[in-house]
Amino acid sequence: MGFFDFVSDAGKKLLGKGDDAASIKEEIESSFENLPVDGLVVNVENELVTLAGIAQDYPTREKAILIAGNVEGIAQVNAEQLVTLEQISEENVRDIPEEIFYSIVKGDTLWAIATKFYDDGSKYTHIVDANIEVIKDADLIYPGQSIRIPEVLA
Repeated sequence: MGFFDFVSDAGKKLLGKGDDAASIKEEIESSFENLPVDGLVVNVENELVTLAGIAQDYPTREKAILIAGNVEGIAQVNAEQLVTLEQISEENVRDIPEEIFYSIVKGDTLWAIATKFYDDGSKYTHIVDANIEVIKDADLIYPGQSIRIPEVLA
């Protein structure tokens, strides 16, 4: 999958303050302890963000997409050129796992979302951990925010 849709009237207010691409790039880079995407290139055209570079792994790729998409004024992220080391490694050629993104609606709680996807609300911490760059406080989620639903093993 290369194109991801987001709610354009929700999210962090970063656009219109100068260089939009630089603002989104800085937001992605500052959300991680170590630079997660080698050669990160960000382009903003109207409501579309295009990301390119080499991410450390699939979760990092997904988080970069979410950070870019959770900016107010962005409706779509094109990540076709954002690849992972696993994808380009000849020894470990495999398909990108299917990402599961969820757009929060009014009245949602992380417990309810975990119940919906895992049949167990107490697993909401897996969602918080997988979205730590997007969810800064587990008690503060908002309608229109998009989050990643990670696979929970056992």
